[in-house]
Amino acid sequence: MSATKIDLGRMSADAKPPSAGERTDRRDRRQSGGKRRKRLRTLPFRLVRALAVAVLLAVAPFFLLIRGGVFAYREWGWESWPALLASAGATALLMATYGWLASRRAGAGKGLRRAMVRLAALVVVAYVAYALVYVGGANTKSPEVRAEYQQLHPLLRIAASAVILADPAAVITDAGRTEDFYRRMGLPPNEASLHFRQPDGFVHALDLRTNGRPEWRNRTVELAFWALGFHSLRHVGTADHLHVSLRMPSP
Repeated sequence: MSATKIDLGRMSADAKPPSAGERTDRRDRRQSGGKRRKRLRTLPFRLVRALAVAVLLAVAPFFLLIRGGVFAYREWGWESWPALLASAGATALLMATYGWLASRRAGAGKGLRRAMVRLAALVVVAYVAYALVYVGGANTKSPEVRAEYQQLHPLLRIAASAVILADPAAVITDAGRTEDFYRRMGLPPNEASLHFRQPDGFVHALDLRTNGRPEWRNRTVELAFWALGFHSLRHVGTADHLHVSLRMPSP
C-alpha cells in the first residue's frame, strides 16, 4: 500500500495572504453595498420629503400674495390697492429669488440668470392682472354672476382665482347682490350683508357651489379660504353653499 503525503508547508506557502489593496477593495465593496441598501430603505422617506418641499415652494407665493395682502388690508388698515401692490411686490421678489436659485443651480451664466429673475417676477405681474379681470364661464353659475366678478374686492378676486386654479371644478354661484335680489327670493334685505357694495366700493363676499361635489373637496376649499385670511362659512339660506367674505378693517 502506498502512502500519499501532503506537503502542508507548500500549501501554506502557496496560499498567500491578501494584499493591502485587496483588503481595501473588499472593504470598499462592503461599504458600497451597505450604502446602497441604506439608500433603498430611505428612498420612500426622501421622496415624501422632496414632495413636501415642492408643495411648500409652490404654495408659498400664493400664500404671500393673498395672505400678505389681507393682513396689510385688515390689520394695518391699508387701502385695497396699496395692500395688493405691496403683497404682489413681495411675491415678485420671492419668485425672483426662485429664478436666481434655479438658474444658479443649473449653472447658467449671468445673462441667463438675470433673464430668469426678470421672467419669474413678470409671472407674478401677469398672474395678478389675469386674476383681477378674468374668470372662466365654467366657474360661474351664470353670465350675470360672471359680470359681478369685477365688483368683488381685488384680494377676493385673487383668492378666488387661486382656488379655481387648484380646483378647476369650483363654481361661483353668487357675488354682488341688490335689494331686488332679496325681494325676488321672498326674503327681507340683509343690510349687513357683505354681498352689498361696501364703503370702499367693492363687494366683499361670494358664494361657492357645494351641491354635487365630494364633501372632502368642499371642506378643503373652506379651509383654504380660511388659511388665506378670509371668513369662510358653510351655510344654508336659499341653498346649501359656501359663503366666503373679506371683513372690513377694524376701526
